[in-house]
Amino acid sequence: MPYNLEMSYSNTLNLDKNFLNKKSVLIIGAGKIVNHYAFALSKMGIKNVTIISKNQKSSIKICEQYGFKPLFGGYENTLSDLPKMDLVIVATPIPILLSAAQYALENNQTNILIEKPGSLYYHEIISLSKKFPNANIKIAYNRLQYPNFHLLKKLTSNEGGITSCNFTITEWVDKIDFTKFSSSLLERWGLTNSIHVISMVFELIGFPKIFTPYQFGTLDWHPSGSIFTGSGISDKDIPFSYHADWNSAGRWGIDIMTNENSYRLIPLEELHVCKKNSTQWKKVPFQVKYPDIKQGFVEQLSLMLEKDSSSNSDLVSLEKSVKFNKITEKIFGYT
Repeated sequence: MPYNLEMSYSNTLNLDKNFLNKKSVLIIGAGKIVNHYAFALSKMGIKNVTIISKNQKSSIKICEQYGFKPLFGGYENTLSDLPKMDLVIVATPIPILLSAAQYALENNQTNILIEKPGSLYYHEIISLSKKFPNANIKIAYNRLQYPNFHLLKKLTSNEGGITSCNFTITEWVDKIDFTKFSSSLLERWGLTNSIHVISMVFELIGFPKIFTPYQFGTLDWHPSGSIFTGSGISDKDIPFSYHADWNSAGRWGIDIMTNENSYRLIPLEELHVCKKNSTQWKKVPFQVKYPDIKQGFVEQLSLMLEKDSSSNSDLVSLEKSVKFNKITEKIFGYT
């Protein structure tokens, strides 16, 4: 039966509070992203949460707010004393994401959610995958769990599939706080930041089988370029193109076409439709079960905590994250 545009989006969450409140969760890190995880876990009714961090001030503040337990001294000194947890969330700075995850895996933890992108170098992700082939390790691309994103998948499927795609990955470089990021992160800013859009695109249309990228210009902190354009054909035979000019104006956005309608994710958290023979874009309504929580967080956490690990196959595996990294490297001309 065709999906009704007016139908409220029914997300995949089926949370059993009695099941969740018995779960134990460990978070490694205490940066800004941990606040989102803590808020989501609290709303889900999970109380047995431990946060390991070297930042005592930040960790204490979060734990006092939600009634969680703080541990100090770094994961190297505290992980070995902890029992096996139902879920470990690794939310450290990017350069040490994989080392923290590996330490957790070496200390009897087997269900691991690592913040995106996992690593700026895909060979490091491959190495972790080879070392722990039997562990359940996922990369936290929360945007792939947006309710509007899943609705878009349903709508395009009902209309015979996606016929073409265009996306923009212009960054607001004047808004970057350069004091907060190392040169290694800035030099690969496409992997640090733009990969969020790129992952959504290629999750929708499939990975490229033919692809021609171009890089132009330069920035002192981003030597591979400042203007990025290209086009190709995905392994689902969907043509795509993209554009980014980091010296100019613009924003992230994705345009998806079918034989019936055009759809737009601008901003990424919303969904708009333009009907055939029309020039008017209209917002598509959808239901959000937890509107006060950063979208995608509860969805990916609930999947990671499911009894049957096969149910979280919708989350990004290490193998898929390697593909996201590789295509992002190609777009931005990284070596």
